[in-house]
Amino acid sequence: MHPPPPDAGVAMDFGQNSLFGYMEDLQELTIIERPVRRSLKTPEEIERLTVDEDLSDIDRAVYLLSAGQDIQGTSVIANLPFLMRQNPTETLRRVLPKVREVLHVASVEMQLTAAVSFLTILQEESMSVHTFAHSFLQVILLHLEHRDTGVSNAWLETLLSAVELLPKETLRHEILNPLVSKAQLSQTVQSRLVSCKILGKLTNKFDIHSIKREILPLVKSLCQDVEYEVRSCMCRQLENIAQGIGTELTKNVVLPELIELSRDESSSVRLAAFETLVNMLDMFDTDDRSQTILPLVKSFCEKSFKSDESILVSLSFHLGKLCHGLYGIFTPDQHLRFLEFYKKLCTLGLQQENGHNENQIPSQIIEQEKKYTSVRKNCAYNFPVSKLLNSGVHLIHKELITLLQDESLEVLDALINHLPEILELMSTGGENSVQENKFSSMPDLIPALTAAEQRAAASLKWRTHEKLLQKYTCLPHIISSDQIYYRFLQRMFTIMMTNNVLPVQRAAARTLCIFLRYNRKQEQRHEVIQKLIEQLGQGKSYWNRLRFLDTCEFIIEIFSRSFFCKYFFLPVIELTHDPVANVRMKLCYLLPKVKSALKIPADMHLLQQLEMCVRKLLCQEKDKDVLAIVKKTVLELDRMEMSMDMFQKKNYEKDLLDQEKEREELLFLEMEQLEKEKHQNDGRLASDKSFEKKRRDSRTPTQSLSKNMPISVPGPSSSNPSTSKEIKKSKLTRSQSFNNQAFHAKYGTLDKCTSKSSTLAHAPSVSGLVRTAMLSLTDDSFRTRNTSSVPASFSPNPVLPSTSRGPGNTADPKSSGSKDTQPRKATLKSRKSNP
Repeated sequence: MHPPPPDAGVAMDFGQNSLFGYMEDLQELTIIERPVRRSLKTPEEIERLTVDEDLSDIDRAVYLLSAGQDIQGTSVIANLPFLMRQNPTETLRRVLPKVREVLHVASVEMQLTAAVSFLTILQEESMSVHTFAHSFLQVILLHLEHRDTGVSNAWLETLLSAVELLPKETLRHEILNPLVSKAQLSQTVQSRLVSCKILGKLTNKFDIHSIKREILPLVKSLCQDVEYEVRSCMCRQLENIAQGIGTELTKNVVLPELIELSRDESSSVRLAAFETLVNMLDMFDTDDRSQTILPLVKSFCEKSFKSDESILVSLSFHLGKLCHGLYGIFTPDQHLRFLEFYKKLCTLGLQQENGHNENQIPSQIIEQEKKYTSVRKNCAYNFPVSKLLNSGVHLIHKELITLLQDESLEVLDALINHLPEILELMSTGGENSVQENKFSSMPDLIPALTAAEQRAAASLKWRTHEKLLQKYTCLPHIISSDQIYYRFLQRMFTIMMTNNVLPVQRAAARTLCIFLRYNRKQEQRHEVIQKLIEQLGQGKSYWNRLRFLDTCEFIIEIFSRSFFCKYFFLPVIELTHDPVANVRMKLCYLLPKVKSALKIPADMHLLQQLEMCVRKLLCQEKDKDVLAIVKKTVLELDRMEMSMDMFQKKNYEKDLLDQEKEREELLFLEMEQLEKEKHQNDGRLASDKSFEKKRRDSRTPTQSLSKNMPISVPGPSSSNPSTSKEIKKSKLTRSQSFNNQAFHAKYGTLDKCTSKSSTLAHAPSVSGLVRTAMLSLTDDSFRTRNTSSVPASFSPNPVLPSTSRGPGNTADPKSSGSKDTQPRKATLKSRKSNP
């Protein structure tokens, strides 16, 4: 595109005023460049940074550590693992002593680099463990108490990683024995904190007698330290220590310490004790959990609202572990109180009684709101724990709606991670078997779901919006197709056509395809297909046409091959004539998948049209990028093997899965017809009963006397209508049971088909495979119902009003795929007629 010509009124003027303005701009640029020029190195500085190129790597490292600048020394230490791999002997003899000297006065950056390099050397195993302990361990221990906390923690992580590999005797002499003095009260707080973390790591390295004699006394001493930081740190190490000493010692030694720490005066110590107890629930027996742990948890819950709000966030986060760990020991009263506590956490900060105090300053209010939001977020994260309520899951319906409507997207994001299982749990009422939809007791659910999506769409957090749309693919399993059609499906169209974020558009397109796949009304399905073709595939915006190709890719994945070929094959290949190069390029990438949807010989005419379009692209394409993609696509298309109408050993699993998809699609049509007939029969029965009642009310005594007279009526016997009704009733029951089965497994029929086909795929020979395929086709679970039993209006091959890009064409046989109709029907019948 060329830039627009300048307007006559604002044409460029190279007069005096304009020139002065131009000079001022140049002066500003000069001022901007001055700091850059000042930052350049002088010749003297460059000379000091220059190193003789003839030096070896070891000599250069020694020189830079001795006379170089700090950044050069840091570079040498970062390169230490390479030097150890290249020449370990000279590195240990010449370079490592220089590293020790430099580290005494090194900067924070160099210290951090050294800690990482030492750990890398240990992990790469470029030397023996004994050599590492002799050469590097003392350097690590020396810098554990560095004045900078970040440096100290970096060296500590290196040491703790080394503990896993060092031999027991080295650990005892080099680490455990000095630790006895380092853990005393006379040492610094930092020294005692380091001792706590080392003790937690050492416990698993020694036998039980050494632990009792040397480690546990230090643990008890540090649990009773005068500094709350030390007590809290040691408390968090008790979990690791308990795993090393076993259940009996844990009950006799660790549990009493935890109980005492849970009553500590410091809130951070109490919090550490609570979290450690939760993590150790599996190590305690039922008596300990019911008599000791449960009262402590109850006390934590009561105090958290009254005087210790600091534990609320942790309590809500560990709620899931608590529920599972204490499940089965709650009394009914305790169960109810704990449930009420969870409900209160779900609405924390939203109710008036939990509002702010008048004496709070704004910063305190903000901090409290953040804390309350974190609590609700944790409640949303732990909501799937509601399956422990079983049939009482309806007790927290209101809380689900509240969390869905929370103004904080953090809360919504935590909830939608498990949204499918939550909604399934709510729909089944906590029972294992699928029952009728139970969301009638939750009239606010669908408005809450739509509001949550709109709130996510209005925010800048498009990843949350994308994830929510992906999770909405579970809705056909949860609510009716009518509810989806009227409340969600049009919204997916709107997102596809108006949203500016590509991943969100693609998520909406895939969800729409899932909705279409499980829609049970033919009229609605045709309307959606028509919209996809006209508003996207034939849309004025090339962006919409690109999204149409995305949608077709999902349709190939989700639907049967015959469905795609019947409705979308021609609209897709017509885009080979699209005026926008990007659309043609995207189509070229899709063509191999389009070809894979064809079956030979039934779709031979479609294959010919595809080849014709590809030839036109090769001959007429002007864009060099598109032409390059076309040439690559042609090679890929030539290498592809076409799928035959009959089962083949090579593509058996794919063919079987596709046949299962097609069977379900046909069965959805039959279900719709049977349900219509059922509604008609119910309505006719109701009208007959009403008419009979009126007739009885108005009949005369003579008529009542004639009631007992035998009357012969010509025509079929009375048993025939009832038999017909029974047959239709059994069909409807079968269809409904299939519907429940298909939805309950979350589109599990496709997965089941895949598993069946993977089992059958291991046939010993081609003849055995064909025999297995024929047996499968005759089985009721894989036999497609004869299309002749379906009324003409519900034929599996209806023609849409328009499938071409021309706006004036309606049911054009060339563009609507009518040529495909007759061969496909014949193919289906031939497959079904095989014994």
